[in-house]
Amino acid sequence: MSERDDPGVIGRRVQRLRVERGLTQRQLAEPAYTPAYISTLESGRVRPSDDALRHLADRLGVGFEELATGRPARLVTDLRLRLTEAQRTLATGEAEESAGRYAALLAEAEALDLPEVRAAALLGLGECAVETGELGAARQYFEQAEKALGDDVPLPARVPALRGRALAHYLTGELRYSVYLLESTIDELNRGGLHDPDALLLLYASVIGPYMDMGAHARAAQAAELALALAPSSGDPALVARMHRSVARTLLAEGRLAEADASLAKAAELYRQLQLRTELANCHWMRGYVYAQNGELERAETELRQALAMLSAKRAALYSSQAAVELADVLHRRGKSDEAAALLHEVLSDLSSERGALHSAAAHRLLGIIAEDARDTEAAEEHYVRALSLLERAGAAGDLADLCRLLGDLLRRTGRVEAALDAYRTGLGHRTAPGTTTLGPAPAQPPL
Repeated sequence: MSERDDPGVIGRRVQRLRVERGLTQRQLAEPAYTPAYISTLESGRVRPSDDALRHLADRLGVGFEELATGRPARLVTDLRLRLTEAQRTLATGEAEESAGRYAALLAEAEALDLPEVRAAALLGLGECAVETGELGAARQYFEQAEKALGDDVPLPARVPALRGRALAHYLTGELRYSVYLLESTIDELNRGGLHDPDALLLLYASVIGPYMDMGAHARAAQAAELALALAPSSGDPALVARMHRSVARTLLAEGRLAEADASLAKAAELYRQLQLRTELANCHWMRGYVYAQNGELERAETELRQALAMLSAKRAALYSSQAAVELADVLHRRGKSDEAAALLHEVLSDLSSERGALHSAAAHRLLGIIAEDARDTEAAEEHYVRALSLLERAGAAGDLADLCRLLGDLLRRTGRVEAALDAYRTGLGHRTAPGTTTLGPAPAQPPL
């Protein structure tokens, strides 16, 4: 039982403060209460209401929270200010410094029994761990943040922690489970009438990436449309910016390059205002991707190099790996294959099947292509097979189908026709049900 719920502790606190201020029980009680009530309260035989505590706090010259919990209001305010500073530090790209701030806040919140501050500190530590690529630790922090909030807290308030868990699973290559977490939460919000615009916008923007990597383009497009419809209702510019960046992926898949570029420009401007360097760097990455798809390779290289420099400077390991793979593809297409291969090997040295599986697969795929161009079919096959193993574990259907085509073509050219047919069949199997997930029907939609 906390001090707030213990009448005896509150009663002794009221008596101590009354005596220190030289007040009688009658002076403390008037005009709303009687001296007998104050006597009963000080003896711990009655549980004071919030109204009674506010009256007593006003008469004693202390804050409501200090009287109810024994914690000075200034201390709680200071913790919240420091929490905001930790959030700002993370937003401006100093993940390790921010993690130190969050860790100190977590220790104090636990000592003072402040569950909301504790949950916010755990959430911040999770975000820092994602930035630095420590995905196992990130998942644990997000899970602890959920537990700290508890089931009594409304679902919209728990969405950032739930989304954090889904993001950690997504970045480790567990696409289906990530989609399950996000879709289940969206469905619960919409079916329960909890139409919180910020929470829904965060979820829809977050689910687009896993959808695209699974080949679920129809669901990605639907999520993008819903996110765009929710954007005017959101009061959080960071969420709107993240939404624009995620929506750009869907527009790219549909070949709507100009619209994708426009979405990225909006996101970049918002992040520039907010000084969110990681998200801004990701906007440069996506813009480079747009230029690459449109054949503007020189502009693509410029944007991707800028993204990689920004992400590497703050050691955002997984995000920088993603940008590095994209840059290597552009370099290869521009005839700089040696530089591309060196960059890809550097990426692989920082990743594993449990940490950055999709990025590893993309690096092996591109190394296979580079090896084929150099007529090193043995090395090419080895890279394709490694990529295939990683993608099968992650369930990235669209990428699997493309890789099976590459592997099949290689096997056919080297005279292994039966093996090539097996590779093609594997790819066709992943193409037979485009857009499928393990979840069946899409989640309920908000009443827009």
